Amino acid sequence: MTEHNDRYISRHIRRVCQRRLISPVIYLCILAALWAILPLSDLLFPQRLYNSGALDTYSQSGSSYIKASFKDLYFTGYTNTLLGYTNGYYYYTLRNKQCVIVLLSPKTCEEGLPHIETASIRGRVLFGNAAYNALLERLASDLNWTKDGISRKTSAYFISEPAYKPGFTAFLLAVYFLTGAYALIRLLLYILYICIPVFCPACRRLGRFGKPSVLLAQAETELATLPQLATEDMFITEHYFIVLANYGVAVIPIAEMVWIYKYSTLHKLLWYHFSISYTLHITANKHLYIQCPKNMKSDIDGIIDYLAEANHNILVGFSEENRVKVHNMQSYLPCIKQLIALLRKNT
Repeated sequence: MTEHNDRYISRHIRRVCQRRLISPVIYLCILAALWAILPLSDLLFPQRLYNSGALDTYSQSGSSYIKASFKDLYFTGYTNTLLGYTNGYYYYTLRNKQCVIVLLSPKTCEEGLPHIETASIRGRVLFGNAAYNALLERLASDLNWTKDGISRKTSAYFISEPAYKPGFTAFLLAVYFLTGAYALIRLLLYILYICIPVFCPACRRLGRFGKPSVLLAQAETELATLPQLATEDMFITEHYFIVLANYGVAVIPIAEMVWIYKYSTLHKLLWYHFSISYTLHITANKHLYIQCPKNMKSDIDGIIDYLAEANHNILVGFSEENRVKVHNMQSYLPCIKQLIALLRKNT
Protein backbone atom coordinates (compact mmCIF):
# COMPACT_ATOMS: atom_id res chain seq x y z
CA MET A 1 0.00 0.00 0.00
CA THR A 2 2.81 2.38 0.91
CA GLU A 3 4.69 1.74 -2.29
CA HIS A 4 1.56 2.06 -4.43
CA ASN A 5 0.37 5.34 -2.91
CA ASP A 6 3.76 7.00 -2.33
CA ARG A 7 3.32 10.58 -3.64
CA TYR A 8 0.12 9.39 -5.27
CA ILE A 9 -1.44 12.87 -5.14
CA SER A 10 1.46 14.41 -7.06
CA ARG A 11 1.40 11.60 -9.61
CA HIS A 12 -2.33 12.03 -10.11
CA ILE A 13 -1.89 15.79 -10.59
CA ARG A 14 0.69 15.04 -13.29
CA ARG A 15 -1.62 12.57 -15.03
CA VAL A 16 -4.54 15.03 -15.03
CA CYS A 17 -2.35 17.84 -16.37
CA GLN A 18 -0.85 15.60 -19.04
CA ARG A 19 -4.35 14.82 -20.33
CA ARG A 20 -5.25 18.51 -20.26
CA LEU A 21 -2.17 19.34 -22.30
CA ILE A 22 -3.79 17.78 -25.35
CA SER A 23 -6.46 20.44 -25.99
CA PRO A 24 -4.17 23.54 -25.93
CA VAL A 25 -1.56 21.72 -28.04
CA ILE A 26 -4.19 20.80 -30.65
CA TYR A 27 -5.61 24.32 -30.63
CA LEU A 28 -2.18 25.91 -31.06
CA CYS A 29 -1.47 23.54 -33.95
CA ILE A 30 -4.76 24.59 -35.57
CA LEU A 31 -3.80 28.26 -35.17
CA ALA A 32 -0.39 27.58 -36.70
CA ALA A 33 -2.05 25.82 -39.64
CA LEU A 34 -4.46 28.72 -40.12
CA TRP A 35 -1.53 31.15 -40.05
CA ALA A 36 0.17 29.15 -42.79
CA ILE A 37 -2.94 28.59 -44.94
CA LEU A 38 -4.82 31.86 -44.56
CA PRO A 39 -3.37 35.33 -45.21
CA LEU A 40 -3.58 36.28 -41.55
CA SER A 41 -0.09 37.74 -41.50
CA ASP A 42 -0.97 39.91 -44.49
CA LEU A 43 -4.10 41.13 -42.73
CA LEU A 44 -1.83 42.41 -39.99
CA PHE A 45 1.07 43.41 -42.26
CA PRO A 46 -0.29 43.95 -45.81
CA GLN A 47 2.32 44.04 -48.56
CA ARG A 48 3.36 47.37 -50.02
CA LEU A 49 2.05 48.14 -53.51
CA TYR A 50 4.96 49.41 -55.60
CA ASN A 51 4.60 51.29 -58.86
CA SER A 52 6.86 48.84 -60.68
CA GLY A 53 4.76 45.75 -59.97
CA ALA A 54 1.73 44.62 -61.97
CA LEU A 55 -1.52 44.25 -60.05
CA ASP A 56 -1.97 40.62 -61.02
CA THR A 57 1.28 39.68 -59.26
CA TYR A 58 -0.15 40.92 -55.96
CA SER A 59 -3.44 39.13 -56.44
CA GLN A 60 -1.76 35.83 -57.29
CA SER A 61 1.03 35.93 -54.67
CA GLY A 62 -0.99 34.14 -51.99
CA SER A 63 -2.44 37.31 -50.49
CA SER A 64 -4.16 40.22 -52.16
CA TYR A 65 -4.04 42.53 -49.13
CA ILE A 66 -1.97 45.63 -49.83
CA LYS A 67 -1.21 49.10 -48.56
CA ALA A 68 -0.66 51.79 -51.13
CA SER A 69 -0.35 55.53 -51.73
CA PHE A 70 -1.94 57.19 -54.76
CA LYS A 71 -1.70 60.60 -56.36
CA ASP A 72 -4.30 62.38 -58.45
CA LEU A 73 -7.38 60.22 -58.06
CA TYR A 74 -10.37 61.30 -60.15
CA PHE A 75 -13.96 60.37 -59.42
CA THR A 76 -15.60 58.37 -62.22
CA GLY A 77 -19.09 59.42 -61.18
CA TYR A 78 -20.06 55.84 -60.30
CA THR A 79 -20.52 54.17 -56.94
CA ASN A 80 -20.72 50.64 -55.62
CA THR A 81 -23.81 49.76 -53.60
CA LEU A 82 -24.47 46.84 -51.30
CA LEU A 83 -28.01 46.19 -50.02
CA GLY A 84 -28.97 49.76 -50.88
CA TYR A 85 -25.96 51.21 -49.02
CA THR A 86 -23.20 53.05 -50.87
CA ASN A 87 -20.24 50.82 -50.18
CA GLY A 88 -17.62 52.76 -52.14
CA TYR A 89 -16.81 55.29 -54.83
CA TYR A 90 -14.95 54.38 -58.02
CA TYR A 91 -11.90 56.52 -58.83
CA TYR A 92 -9.29 56.20 -61.54
CA THR A 93 -5.61 57.07 -61.59
CA LEU A 94 -2.59 56.42 -63.81
CA ARG A 95 -0.05 53.80 -62.78
CA ASN A 96 2.72 52.54 -65.08
CA LYS A 97 1.01 54.35 -67.97
CA GLN A 98 -2.09 52.30 -67.31
CA CYS A 99 -5.45 53.36 -65.90
CA VAL A 100 -6.17 51.75 -62.54
CA ILE A 101 -9.59 51.73 -60.92
CA VAL A 102 -9.64 52.24 -57.15
CA LEU A 103 -12.77 51.73 -55.08
CA LEU A 104 -12.51 54.08 -52.10
CA SER A 105 -14.59 53.96 -48.95
CA PRO A 106 -16.99 56.87 -48.36
CA LYS A 107 -14.88 58.12 -45.47
CA THR A 108 -11.64 58.25 -47.48
CA CYS A 109 -13.13 60.16 -50.41
CA GLU A 110 -15.48 62.24 -48.27
CA GLU A 111 -18.55 60.94 -50.07
CA GLY A 112 -17.20 61.43 -53.58
CA LEU A 113 -14.75 64.32 -53.91
CA PRO A 114 -14.15 65.10 -57.61
CA HIS A 115 -10.37 65.04 -57.20
CA ILE A 116 -8.08 63.69 -54.48
CA GLU A 117 -4.46 64.77 -54.63
CA THR A 118 -3.06 62.02 -52.37
CA ALA A 119 -4.55 59.07 -50.53
CA SER A 120 -2.99 56.25 -48.49
CA ILE A 121 -5.18 53.19 -48.07
CA ARG A 122 -5.24 49.55 -47.16
CA GLY A 123 -7.21 47.36 -49.51
CA ARG A 124 -7.31 44.27 -51.68
CA VAL A 125 -6.29 43.65 -55.26
CA LEU A 126 -9.28 41.93 -56.86
CA PHE A 127 -9.93 40.53 -60.30
CA GLY A 128 -12.66 42.39 -62.16
CA ASN A 129 -16.11 41.21 -61.12
CA ALA A 130 -19.53 41.87 -62.65
CA ALA A 131 -19.77 45.33 -61.04
CA TYR A 132 -16.30 46.23 -62.33
CA ASN A 133 -17.13 45.09 -65.84
CA ALA A 134 -20.36 47.09 -65.73
CA LEU A 135 -18.35 50.12 -64.67
CA LEU A 136 -16.00 49.73 -67.65
CA GLU A 137 -18.95 49.48 -70.02
CA ARG A 138 -20.44 52.71 -68.66
CA LEU A 139 -17.11 54.51 -68.82
CA ALA A 140 -16.65 53.32 -72.41
CA SER A 141 -20.09 54.67 -73.24
CA ASP A 142 -19.31 58.02 -71.58
CA LEU A 143 -16.05 58.32 -73.56
CA ASN A 144 -17.53 56.98 -76.81
CA TRP A 145 -15.12 54.06 -76.65
CA THR A 146 -15.66 50.40 -77.18
CA LYS A 147 -15.42 47.99 -74.25
CA ASP A 148 -12.37 46.32 -75.83
CA GLY A 149 -10.72 49.70 -76.27
CA ILE A 150 -11.13 50.74 -72.64
CA SER A 151 -10.15 47.25 -71.48
CA ARG A 152 -6.76 47.66 -73.21
CA LYS A 153 -6.18 50.89 -71.33
CA THR A 154 -7.26 49.63 -67.91
CA SER A 155 -6.06 46.77 -65.75
CA ALA A 156 -8.12 43.61 -65.44
CA TYR A 157 -7.66 44.03 -61.68
CA PHE A 158 -8.84 46.81 -59.43
CA ILE A 159 -8.11 47.88 -55.86
CA SER A 160 -10.92 47.84 -53.30
CA GLU A 161 -10.51 49.62 -49.99
CA PRO A 162 -13.89 48.41 -48.57
CA ALA A 163 -12.79 44.80 -49.17
CA TYR A 164 -10.12 45.20 -46.50
CA LYS A 165 -12.84 45.44 -43.77
CA PRO A 166 -10.70 46.82 -40.91
CA GLY A 167 -13.39 46.22 -38.28
CA PHE A 168 -13.78 42.55 -39.14
CA THR A 169 -10.02 42.21 -39.57
CA ALA A 170 -9.38 43.67 -36.11
CA PHE A 171 -11.99 41.37 -34.57
CA LEU A 172 -10.60 38.31 -36.36
CA LEU A 173 -7.03 39.05 -35.32
CA ALA A 174 -8.10 39.85 -31.74
CA VAL A 175 -9.88 36.50 -31.47
CA TYR A 176 -6.90 34.74 -33.03
CA PHE A 177 -4.24 36.21 -30.77
CA LEU A 178 -6.28 36.30 -27.55
CA THR A 179 -7.40 32.70 -27.81
CA GLY A 180 -3.90 31.72 -28.86
CA ALA A 181 -2.41 33.53 -25.87
CA TYR A 182 -4.92 31.83 -23.56
CA ALA A 183 -4.07 28.40 -24.98
CA LEU A 184 -0.34 29.10 -24.67
CA ILE A 185 -0.73 30.24 -21.05
CA ARG A 186 -2.75 27.11 -20.23
CA LEU A 187 -0.08 24.99 -21.91
CA LEU A 188 2.72 26.59 -19.91
CA LEU A 189 0.75 26.31 -16.66
CA TYR A 190 0.07 22.61 -17.21
CA ILE A 191 3.77 22.05 -17.89
CA LEU A 192 4.56 23.93 -14.67
CA TYR A 193 2.07 21.81 -12.70
CA ILE A 194 3.59 18.63 -14.15
CA CYS A 195 7.08 19.72 -13.14
CA ILE A 196 6.06 21.17 -9.74
CA PRO A 197 2.67 19.75 -8.62
CA VAL A 198 2.54 21.94 -5.51
CA PHE A 199 1.90 24.95 -7.77
CA CYS A 200 -1.39 23.53 -9.10
CA PRO A 201 -4.65 25.20 -7.92
CA ALA A 202 -5.62 22.28 -5.69
CA CYS A 203 -2.37 22.63 -3.74
CA ARG A 204 -2.36 26.43 -3.78
CA ARG A 205 -5.76 26.36 -2.06
CA LEU A 206 -4.01 24.70 0.87
CA GLY A 207 -2.17 27.99 1.32
CA ARG A 208 -5.28 29.31 3.08
CA PHE A 209 -4.55 26.97 5.96
CA GLY A 210 -0.75 26.82 6.04
CA LYS A 211 2.27 26.22 3.87
CA PRO A 212 1.06 24.26 0.82
CA SER A 213 4.19 22.12 0.44
CA VAL A 214 4.08 21.05 4.09
CA LEU A 215 0.36 20.25 4.05
CA LEU A 216 0.66 18.38 0.74
CA ALA A 217 3.57 16.31 2.11
CA GLN A 218 1.49 15.48 5.19
CA ALA A 219 -1.47 14.43 3.04
CA GLU A 220 0.81 12.32 0.83
CA THR A 221 2.24 10.57 3.88
CA GLU A 222 -1.15 9.85 5.40
CA LEU A 223 -2.52 8.56 2.10
CA ALA A 224 0.55 6.37 1.62
CA THR A 225 0.30 4.96 5.16
CA LEU A 226 -3.34 3.87 5.16
CA PRO A 227 -6.50 5.72 4.13
CA GLN A 228 -9.20 5.36 6.75
CA LEU A 229 -11.96 5.40 4.11
CA ALA A 230 -11.69 5.07 0.33
CA THR A 231 -14.05 5.06 -2.63
CA GLU A 232 -13.23 5.01 -6.32
CA ASP A 233 -11.79 8.55 -6.34
CA MET A 234 -12.30 9.93 -2.79
CA PHE A 235 -10.14 9.20 0.23
CA ILE A 236 -10.23 10.14 3.90
CA THR A 237 -7.06 10.09 5.96
CA GLU A 238 -6.55 11.12 9.57
CA HIS A 239 -6.54 14.84 8.79
CA TYR A 240 -7.53 15.22 5.13
CA PHE A 241 -10.31 14.62 2.66
CA ILE A 242 -8.70 13.91 -0.73
CA VAL A 243 -10.31 13.76 -4.17
CA LEU A 244 -8.33 12.19 -7.01
CA ALA A 245 -10.78 12.21 -9.91
CA ASN A 246 -10.48 12.52 -13.68
CA TYR A 247 -11.87 16.07 -13.50
CA GLY A 248 -9.30 17.25 -10.97
CA VAL A 249 -7.79 17.08 -7.50
CA ALA A 250 -8.85 18.44 -4.13
CA VAL A 251 -7.13 18.25 -0.75
CA ILE A 252 -9.09 19.67 2.21
CA PRO A 253 -8.15 19.59 5.91
CA ILE A 254 -11.04 17.95 7.75
CA ALA A 255 -10.67 20.37 10.67
CA GLU A 256 -11.41 23.30 8.33
CA MET A 257 -14.71 21.93 6.98
CA VAL A 258 -17.89 23.71 8.07
CA TRP A 259 -20.69 22.27 5.89
CA ILE A 260 -21.30 19.15 3.79
CA TYR A 261 -24.34 17.95 1.91
CA LYS A 262 -25.29 15.91 -1.15
CA TYR A 263 -27.29 16.94 -4.20
CA SER A 264 -28.92 14.45 -6.55
CA THR A 265 -29.10 14.83 -10.34
CA LEU A 266 -31.55 12.87 -12.48
CA HIS A 267 -30.10 11.90 -15.85
CA LYS A 268 -32.60 11.29 -18.61
CA LEU A 269 -32.83 10.96 -22.36
CA LEU A 270 -36.08 12.40 -23.65
CA TRP A 271 -38.70 10.82 -21.36
CA TYR A 272 -36.53 7.92 -20.18
CA HIS A 273 -34.86 8.28 -16.78
CA PHE A 274 -31.79 6.07 -16.83
CA SER A 275 -29.70 7.04 -13.78
CA ILE A 276 -29.28 9.28 -10.74
CA SER A 277 -25.91 10.67 -9.69
CA TYR A 278 -24.99 12.49 -6.51
CA THR A 279 -22.73 15.48 -5.99
CA LEU A 280 -20.97 16.08 -2.70
CA HIS A 281 -20.79 19.77 -1.76
CA ILE A 282 -18.19 20.84 0.79
CA THR A 283 -17.72 24.29 2.31
CA ALA A 284 -14.60 24.98 4.35
CA ASN A 285 -13.19 27.99 6.12
CA LYS A 286 -11.55 30.83 4.18
CA HIS A 287 -14.29 30.65 1.49
CA LEU A 288 -13.26 27.29 0.08
CA TYR A 289 -15.98 25.49 -1.90
CA ILE A 290 -15.54 22.05 -3.45
CA GLN A 291 -17.93 19.93 -5.52
CA CYS A 292 -17.46 16.21 -6.17
CA PRO A 293 -19.91 15.24 -8.94
CA LYS A 294 -21.16 11.93 -10.36
CA ASN A 295 -20.83 9.70 -7.33
CA MET A 296 -22.90 6.81 -5.98
CA LYS A 297 -25.29 7.41 -3.10
CA SER A 298 -23.65 4.79 -0.90
CA ASP A 299 -20.21 6.38 -1.40
CA ILE A 300 -21.52 9.88 -0.66
CA ASP A 301 -23.39 8.74 2.45
CA GLY A 302 -20.33 6.94 3.76
CA ILE A 303 -18.12 10.00 3.20
CA ILE A 304 -20.61 12.33 4.90
CA ASP A 305 -21.04 10.04 7.92
CA TYR A 306 -17.31 9.66 8.38
CA LEU A 307 -16.55 13.38 8.02
CA ALA A 308 -19.34 14.29 10.44
CA GLU A 309 -17.89 11.86 12.96
CA ALA A 310 -14.34 13.12 12.45
CA ASN A 311 -15.34 16.78 12.90
CA HIS A 312 -18.42 17.34 15.08
CA ASN A 313 -18.52 21.03 14.12
CA ILE A 314 -19.44 20.23 10.53
CA LEU A 315 -23.00 21.11 9.55
CA VAL A 316 -24.58 18.17 7.70
CA GLY A 317 -27.36 18.38 5.12
CA PHE A 318 -28.80 21.17 3.02
CA SER A 319 -31.24 23.41 4.83
CA GLU A 320 -31.96 27.11 5.02
CA GLU A 321 -30.82 27.14 8.63
CA ASN A 322 -27.43 25.65 7.72
CA ARG A 323 -27.07 27.99 4.75
CA VAL A 324 -27.65 31.04 6.97
CA LYS A 325 -25.21 29.76 9.57
CA VAL A 326 -22.49 29.20 6.98
CA HIS A 327 -23.22 32.56 5.34
CA ASN A 328 -22.79 34.33 8.67
CA MET A 329 -19.54 32.47 9.33
CA GLN A 330 -18.11 33.16 5.88
CA SER A 331 -19.33 36.70 5.20
CA TYR A 332 -17.22 39.83 5.34
CA LEU A 333 -20.07 41.82 6.88
CA PRO A 334 -18.17 43.02 9.99
CA CYS A 335 -15.44 44.56 7.85
CA ILE A 336 -17.97 46.03 5.44
CA LYS A 337 -20.01 47.47 8.29
CA GLN A 338 -16.90 49.13 9.73
CA LEU A 339 -16.06 50.59 6.30
CA ILE A 340 -19.62 51.90 5.81
CA ALA A 341 -19.64 53.41 9.29
CA LEU A 342 -16.30 55.11 8.60
CA LEU A 343 -17.53 56.51 5.26
CA ARG A 344 -20.74 57.82 6.86
CA LYS A 345 -18.75 59.42 9.65
CA ASN A 346 -16.49 61.22 7.18
CA THR A 347 -19.42 62.45 5.10
